[in-house]
Amino acid sequence: MKMGENAATKNHFPPQVFSVAVDMPSQGGSKWFDDDGRPKRTGTVWTASAHIITAVIGSGVLSLAWAVAQLGWIAGPAVMFLFSFVTYYTSTLLCACYRTGDPVNGKRNYTYMDAVRSNLGGGMVKICGYVQYLNLFGVAIGYTIASSISMMAVKRSNCFHKTGGKDPCHMNANPYMIAFGIAEIIFSQIPDFEKLWWLSIVAAVMSFAYSTIGLGLGIAKVAEAGKFQGSVTGIGIGTVTETQKIWRSFQALGDIAFAYSYSLILIEIQDTIRSPPSEAKTMKKSSLISVSVTTLFYMLCGCFGYAAFGDMSPGNLLTGFGFYNPYWLLDIANVAIVIHLVGAYQVYCQPLFAFIEKTAAQRFPDSEFITKDVKLPLPGSRSYNLNLFRMVFRTIFVILTTVISMLLPFFNDIVGLLGALGFWPLTVYFPVEMYISQKKIPKWSTRWLCLQILSAACLIITIAAAAGSIAGVVGDLKTVKPFKTVY
Repeated sequence: MKMGENAATKNHFPPQVFSVAVDMPSQGGSKWFDDDGRPKRTGTVWTASAHIITAVIGSGVLSLAWAVAQLGWIAGPAVMFLFSFVTYYTSTLLCACYRTGDPVNGKRNYTYMDAVRSNLGGGMVKICGYVQYLNLFGVAIGYTIASSISMMAVKRSNCFHKTGGKDPCHMNANPYMIAFGIAEIIFSQIPDFEKLWWLSIVAAVMSFAYSTIGLGLGIAKVAEAGKFQGSVTGIGIGTVTETQKIWRSFQALGDIAFAYSYSLILIEIQDTIRSPPSEAKTMKKSSLISVSVTTLFYMLCGCFGYAAFGDMSPGNLLTGFGFYNPYWLLDIANVAIVIHLVGAYQVYCQPLFAFIEKTAAQRFPDSEFITKDVKLPLPGSRSYNLNLFRMVFRTIFVILTTVISMLLPFFNDIVGLLGALGFWPLTVYFPVEMYISQKKIPKWSTRWLCLQILSAACLIITIAAAAGSIAGVVGDLKTVKPFKTVY
C-alpha cells in the first residue's frame, strides 16, 4: 500500500476505469497509471534530491564543528569524507533493490521493509522494521529538541543584544518544544510523500540558508582573528581528561554518521520517482548530487567552525553562542533551522506513519474509524480527505515525541546516539546483504569479501560511536531535571 493510502482506496481500480486508461498507453503502465495500477508518479531527479537534502542537511550540520574539534584537522575531514563515500556507495546498492527481478519492470518494493522482505525475508524483516522505525521515532525527538534550542536562540540573542551581554538570559525549553509540537500536529495531516514535495523544497532552501550563514560567520571569525585555530589531533588532554577524549572522539563519529543518515527513507523517496528512465538510475543521480552537495557543505561548515573556535567549538554552531553578532543574522539562521526542521520531521516520519496506518487497515478492514475518509470542502474546487484514525494517531505520536524531548533535552548526545544506532544496520548491513542476494554474488568471492569487510568495519565504528554517545547521555542525566531544563 502506498504511504498515506487508506484501506478505502487500497483496492485495485475497477476494470472499466483501467480500460479507459489503457486506451492511451505509455511505457511503464498507461497515461494516468503506473505499472502497478497506482496514479502516475511525478518525482524527478530534483524533487528526490530536495527530499534527500531536506533529510541530510539537517540539524546534524550544526554539530560538525564540535565533531571535528574532537578528532582534529586530519581525522575530522577524513572521517567526513569516509562517511560520505560509504553513504553514497551503499545508497547505490539500496536503490537497486527498489524493484525485485528486472530493474525496469520488476515488482516494486514501496518501503525499506518491503525491499528486505523481497530480498532477505524471514526474521530480517522484523529486525529491519524495529531498527528503522525506532530510528525514525528517535529522529523526531532529536528534531524537536534542536528546533526548541533554535527558537530559544532567537530570543536569547535579542536579549544579549539589549543587555549588552550582562544578562545570562536563561529560559525554559518546554514552551518552545510545545510550540514545535503544535506545528507538527498540523503538518502531520499531510497524507503522504507525494503531497509533501513543496514542504521538502522549502526545507531544503532553509537548510542551505542556515548552513551558508554558519559557514559565513565561521569564515568571518577566522578572517578577524587572522589565523586558523585547532590542532592536528583535536581537543587536547588538559582541556578534557584522557577518558573524556576517547568517549568524545567516539561520540563525534556518531554525530558525523547522523549528519549523513537518509538511507532509512531512501526507498520511500524512490517510490515517488516517475519512469522512464528506471527509478534506480534517477535515484543514483539524486544520491550523487545530494551527497556531493552536502559533503561540500559539511567540510566547509565543520572545518571553518573548528578553525574559528578551536577546542572551544560549541556543540551547536548557531545556538552554542560562539557567535553573538550580527544578532539579526543569527536570528535569520535560527528561524531557517526551525522552518527546515518542521519539514525534515515530516520527511522522516511519513514512512512510520504509513506503516502504522497500513497495518491498522489490514488488521481492522471493517472499522470505519480506521478506513473511512470524511471529505472536507476547501476554498476552491478541491476537498481534503480527513481520516479520523490518521488524525488521532499522528496527533498522539507528535505529543509523545514532544513529551520525551522535554525529558531528554540534550542535543549533541542524542544526535550521536541516533547516528550510531541507524548507521550500520540501515545504511550498510541491509543494503549490502540485499545486494548480495539480488545479484547472487558467490560466497567467498572477491566482491563478496570486499562487501563483508566494508560491513564489518562500519559495525566497529557504530559500536564505538554508540558507546561514546551513551557515556554522554549518562553524564547528562546526572544534571538534568525532567521538564525543568533551562538554557
